[in-house]
Order: sequence, then C-alpha cells, then structure tokens
Amino acid sequence: MMHVHAHDDHHTRRVRRDVGRRRLAWVLVLTASFMFVELVGGWLANSLALMADAGHMLSDVAAHAISLFALTIARRPATPDKTYGYMRIEILAALVNGAALCVIALAIFWQAWQRLARPEPVEGGLMLVVAAGGLAVNVIAAFVLHRSAAHSLNVRGAYLHVLGDLLGSVGAIAAALIILGTGWLPADPLISCAVAGLILIASWRLVRESVDVLLEAVPRGVDLAAVRAAIVAIPGVEGVHDLHVWTLTSGFLAMSGHARVSDLGRQREILDQIHQRMHAFHIDHVTVQIDPVAIVRIREREGGDAGEVPEKRH
Repeated sequence: MMHVHAHDDHHTRRVRRDVGRRRLAWVLVLTASFMFVELVGGWLANSLALMADAGHMLSDVAAHAISLFALTIARRPATPDKTYGYMRIEILAALVNGAALCVIALAIFWQAWQRLARPEPVEGGLMLVVAAGGLAVNVIAAFVLHRSAAHSLNVRGAYLHVLGDLLGSVGAIAAALIILGTGWLPADPLISCAVAGLILIASWRLVRESVDVLLEAVPRGVDLAAVRAAIVAIPGVEGVHDLHVWTLTSGFLAMSGHARVSDLGRQREILDQIHQRMHAFHIDHVTVQIDPVAIVRIREREGGDAGEVPEKRH
C-alpha cells in the first residue's frame, strides 16, 4: 500500500486560501457600503433594475460573509473525527451561494413580469448616476476576486455574485439611457430579465459543479480511462481495478485504486511511477494497493470478485 501527497501543493493551497480570504474581506466591506446607496437610489428613482441590483447586492453581502466564514473554518486542522479537516465546507458554501443566485434570478423575473404588466414612471437621471457608481464598485470587486476565483469554487461563488451585480449595473445604465432618450419604460424590466437570465446560467453551473464534488464525481478535465491507461502502461502492472478519482475541495484531487503486479520485487519502483504519472493529471493525493497477480488468480478460481478491469495484453 502506498499513500503519498505533495506538501508543496498543500502549501500552495493554504497560501491561495489566505489570499482569497483577504480579498473577500475587502470586497465584503465595499459591497456592503454601496448596497445602501443603491437601495436608497432605486427607491427614490422607482427603478426595478436598481432595486433588483440592490437586492442582489444584499445577497452578495450574505454570500461574501458565508464564503469568508467557510475559508476561515477550512483553515482548521484535521481531527480524529474529521480526518480531512473542514475543507469541504468551501464546497457547501459554493452550493449555498449558487442556489441563492438561482432564487434571486427567478425573483427578478417575477418582478419584471409584474412591472411589464403595470409600467411605472422611472427617474432616469438618478437611476443613471447610482448605476454608474454601482458599476465602478463592481468592477473593482471583480478585479480583486478574479484571480482567486480560478482556484476555488467557494470564491467563484462570491465572484459570480459580483459579476451578476456588474451586469445588473450595466443593465441599469442601459435602461436609464433608453428611458432618458425615449421615455420607453419597459426597458427597465426587460433589461432586468436579460441580466437575470445570465445570472441564472452562471449560478446553475456553480450548483452543478458543487454537487459533482459532493458526489465525488470524476473531476472535470480528468479522463478516468486515460488515468487507467497511464497506470497499466507501467512495466510490471498487469491490470487496475477499484480505481477512483475525485475532488476533496477546489484544486485538491485524489485517487485510489488497486494495481495488479506480477513481480513484487519491483513494487516500490511501480508505486513511484504511479505517483509520477498521476502528477501529470494534477492528482497529488494518491493511495494505491498492490495486489499480487498470483493471489488475485487464486481468488478468481475460488469465485471471488477481483473487480476486474481489462488487463495488459502480452
């Protein structure tokens, strides 16, 4: 049996988590401050687009707080009861944020439908000023979170909230310009619907990826057949079974499996080669059990299930 993982990768994940935590804290303060400005401005201007964006910002404040809490808890070390520590709490936070975004998008659709049925006057000038301020705030927040979002589903959830706000601000500016130029009031709810549609698509992807991690599905970008082939191609490996690849948390891939080996004298060399080949798939947490071919064949003759997969052909 061999179990290995790269300590450098663990250090890199910790550094990224700490950086993401600091960036989230800045974005949380920035978003909370402007949320009140946008809410008051939307109410004074009677703009659904602005109030919808302010409501989305309110959810952002909660989402950023959840993400920040998850990143803080995830730093706790493993315990005898929680042997992997609290890493998965980041995925749970991403799932909560994705689900919240879906609900918000559907609520915006409903409000827009109501406003289309009964158009109401909108103060385009005030709407334009507040939306422009919101756009500036969201551009800054998106820039702060962009890099960390590439390495963490949790931070990506917060990042998508910010992008949703950014799109909402762009939509509100467009609606304000149309209303100021033409007086066409349906522009406000129609543009809100377009923004809600984009939010819904992005949030659904986040929910789907979070669920895949929680179900320990094969990570996106990893071909299980290619992993199997890489192991079987090692001289001395006759076959592989009980092969699993999954994600523990964002950027932390794990693999376990059984390798059928005919020459036990080479098992250390074979285990080292398996680890090296898994590194090419960005898998740094590897657990492999060596099954001597002779013992496996005895089990097969006795009717046991060796979990057979295609063997190497000679």
